[in-house]
Order: sequence, then C-alpha cells, then structure tokens
Amino acid sequence: MGFSESAPGRLLGAPLQWWFRSLPLRVVATTLFASVLVLFVGGLFLMEQASAGVVEGKKDASVAEARTAIDGAQRQLYAAGTTSSNVNTVLTQLAADFEQRGTATQQYHVVVQGPVGFIQSAGVDSRSVPQSLREQVLSDDQVWWTSTLVQYTDSRASTPGIVVGASLFASGGRYPIYFIFPLTEEVGILEVLQNAVITTGLLLVVLLAGIAAMVARQVVSPVRAARQAAERLADGFLDDRMVVRGQDDFARLAISMNHMASELQKQIQQLEELSRVQQRFVSDVSHELRTPLTTVRMAAEVLHDARDDFDPLARRSAELLQTELDRFEALLADLLEISRFDAGAAQLALEPVDIRAMVEEVVRANASHAVRAGTPVLLHAPHACTADVDRRRVERILRNLLVNAIEHGEQKSIDVFVECDEDAVAVAVRDHGVGFEAGQARQVFHRFWRADASRARTLGGTGLGLAISMEDANLHGGWLNAWGRPGRGAQFRLTLPRRAGTILHVSPLPVVPRDLVGAAGAAREVSRTLVSVRVGGEPAALTAGPEPVPDDPAADDLDNLDDLDDSGDPVTTDPVREQREVSP
Repeated sequence: MGFSESAPGRLLGAPLQWWFRSLPLRVVATTLFASVLVLFVGGLFLMEQASAGVVEGKKDASVAEARTAIDGAQRQLYAAGTTSSNVNTVLTQLAADFEQRGTATQQYHVVVQGPVGFIQSAGVDSRSVPQSLREQVLSDDQVWWTSTLVQYTDSRASTPGIVVGASLFASGGRYPIYFIFPLTEEVGILEVLQNAVITTGLLLVVLLAGIAAMVARQVVSPVRAARQAAERLADGFLDDRMVVRGQDDFARLAISMNHMASELQKQIQQLEELSRVQQRFVSDVSHELRTPLTTVRMAAEVLHDARDDFDPLARRSAELLQTELDRFEALLADLLEISRFDAGAAQLALEPVDIRAMVEEVVRANASHAVRAGTPVLLHAPHACTADVDRRRVERILRNLLVNAIEHGEQKSIDVFVECDEDAVAVAVRDHGVGFEAGQARQVFHRFWRADASRARTLGGTGLGLAISMEDANLHGGWLNAWGRPGRGAQFRLTLPRRAGTILHVSPLPVVPRDLVGAAGAAREVSRTLVSVRVGGEPAALTAGPEPVPDDPAADDLDNLDDLDDSGDPVTTDPVREQREVSP
C-alpha cells in the first residue's frame, strides 16, 4: 500500500501501516469501537427509559395531589360563604395554607389568579405557568397539567417542573389555581444514574479492551510462531521446529508445519545430493576427457596440416574434424568453469582496468566476425571508466555479449554503450536483430537455452556463454540484465561496481534501449565518441566522430514500450537478489 509524500500523508502513513500490519491492534480497536457504540446506544436507551419513568411517576403523583388539594379548596370556598367583597381574602388564605404545606413537604408552589391579581408563593414567578395552560384552565372545568420551567424571582436557579391547574368557583366567579411541582429531586436522581452509566461504561470498555487484547494474543501468538518458523525455514534453518502444545487447532497447525519442514528438508537434501552428484559427474567427466581430447587433438592437427594431400572429401572431413574439436574443447572449458561455480571455487583476481579500453579490445578482437556477418559495430564511449575487476572474466562477459549480438543481429548495426558514475560502470550491447519475447528475459541466462532451436549457430557457441556471464557478473557483485522484443532486437546490460564491495543501487545505463525511449533519450547521445568497425575488406581502424541522433521508431507505436513507466525509466529493478534468481 502506498502513501502520499505530503505532510498529511507522512503523518497518516505510519499509523495506517501499523494498523494494517498488527492483527492484535485491529482486534482490540474493533472491540473497543463496537463496545463504545453498544454502550452509547444502550446508555441512551436506558437514560431515556429512566427519564420517562421518573417524569411519568412524578406527573401521576403531582396530578393526584393537586386534584386532592383543588377539591379541598373548593369545599372550603363553599363552606366559607364567600362574597364578592371577601373572595380575595379567602383565596389569599387558601394560597397561604397551600404554600405552608408545600414548603413543609418541599413538593410544590401555588399560584392563584384572584380578582385583584396573582396570589403566589414567595419567590415564584407567575410566568412559570405557560400561557397555553392558562387558556385551557379558563376554558374548561377539568384538571390540566403540562411540563414547564420553574422560574424564581430570587437567586434560585430555574429548574424543570410540572404545573397542574384547574378553576375554583366562588361568588359566581372563576378563579384559576395552579400547583407547580419542581423536579429538583428527580433531576438529581437522573444525574446520579447518568454518572453511574458513564462510569460503568468506561469500566466495561477497559475490561473489554483487556479481554480482547488477551484473546488476540492467544490467537496471534501461535500464528506469529508459525510465521517465524516459516521465515527461519526460508532462511535455510531447516532443523527448526515449532513447539506443539495441546491438541487444539493451533497444535495441529504446529504439527502440520513441522511435517512440512521435515518433508521440505528431506527434498532439499535429496536435491542437494543429486546436485553434488551431477557436479561431481560433470567435473570428473570434464577432467577425464582432457587426456583423450589431447590425443585426438594431436591426431586431428596432423590430419589438418596434411589436408592438401587428400582428396576433396577427405580434406573437407579433416577441416570439419578440426572445427568440431575446437568447439568441443570450448564446451569442455565451459563445463569446467561451470563446475567451479557450482562448487563455489571461483575466485576473483581484481585489478584496476579501463573498461572503455577493454571494450575497444573486445570489439577489435571480434572485428573479423562482424565483417563476415556483414554487421557494423558502433562503440559509444564518452570517457574512460576505470573499475576494479577481474580482467579475464569481464572480457569473457563482453565477448559473449558481442558475439551473441553478431550471431542474432541479422546484418544490422550493433551499438555498444559504455557509461559510468561514482559507484558503477555499465556496458550495454544493443542489436536490432530477431530479439526475443519479453517473458524470455530470464530464460536467456539458462544453461543450453535457445530461443529458436532450429536456428543454426554460425560462430560455434556452446550454449553456456550467457550462463557463465551471469555467474561472472554475480561474482563481481554486479548485474546482468536482458531486454528484447521480437523483430526489434535485444539489449544486454552489464553493470559492475567500480570498487570491490560496493552495493549497487542504480545503473548508469537504462535496461530499455535508448533509441526506444524517444527523442529526449536520443538527444543525450549527441556528441558521444563513436568507434566503428566498417564492413567490406579488412576491418578499418577505430575512428572517432559525432554520433547522429537516432530515429525514434517508438514515436508512433507506444504499445511497444510496455516495460516503461510514465517517466521513460524501466519498470524493472536491479537488486542483486533478483539477478541471482535469474541465474540458473
């Protein structure tokens, strides 16, 4: 998974990577989230039910108590024989009696609308009675109630409450009376309940997180042990085994892992033994063939030197015998070299070498092959590039790459590029011949592999050249890459460290040929030093001159650049590990 390089991306990158890499973290976090969600919804439902129950109970009690008080007040008014002159006094006395009882029990306040004005409990604001309730009481003889906000004229804070109202009748008049029941105690009870729910929820969340972490640890620990065991096996520790505890699924997993490790170890040991037998066989056969080959070589040379005295058929046979002996001797030498690599006996003899001069020598040495094949060879070497290498092995790599290009170049020009930077030197050999499929870029380094088995060898190769070249490159700590497309040619790139022990990170030359990158890539080649081998007659001396800008055959056919990204750089990477995977 990729992250943005911006500041927010960097801030989110590490937590997201931690999230996706840690199974216990995801289990604990998911459990916490689900627990908090369930507790939140449950707490809301509990508080809503509790609040509704408390308010409903308070309403029923308030209405019942107010109805009793209103009936008593109405009876007192009838018994007092009120007149229009003393009704206000009687109502005031009733309000005072109710206020005294309400204050004693701290249950309610009283507001009476008399003929002169409101008669109310001390400190209570008459605005605590909603206007809608007043209208209902004046229009009907029933007992009405509603919720309200109890307001005070003194320093007391407003509080929720219930107001119950009805009408009193005296001297032919209607006098509303209201009983206001504050919900102070109920609000306190609900606050205590809310705090208890929150505290309990937090404790449950912590406990559930601990339980989830414990369960995740019990589940992940065996899986982690299996992963570590698999990594140890991959690193070559084939004797490591998992500890089997119990008889559950994880125990069976450990048993299966141990059985797999045992079978894998057995198979690897068999393959190693078979490989040792094969290596010993190749080495022994190669050495044993030395003596008879020397005898046959001596006899063949005698026949070859005397071939002018033979009839045409015998003369041709002597020449073919000499040619095949040369090829057989080269194959035997390659087999011996391969056996040294397989046995781990190959050693480097490092010395400072000018790679450009070495490439020029290899081009000159194979100029006659290029002339016979009708293939011009162009060397692009802008400056000297010195590196600590084994001269014999690097010359062999370059010779194999150049001969391979001449073999498959189909009489088209071959370009050899030499570039270097502070850490590495690279040589790329580009031909425009038959090429090969993109999926065969690794197979070309296999032993005795041929893209076209029906194609005849013109230069007598053994089929081991590229395999040996890969081993030589790996021995230097370098890279050997191949690129090819059918009908568009191929390019082989050798990259070597300039100093022994240097870890390569990037090559001075791209894997994809520069003539396919486009005009921008081609323009970089202007003013390069050009060394050419001319076709026809004797090879001409190496000459220098400006290199023309090559055409851009890919300008109208971008589909052929399927291994380039948007920047024109090759998608493939060059780690040494990848190169070792390529080698047979």
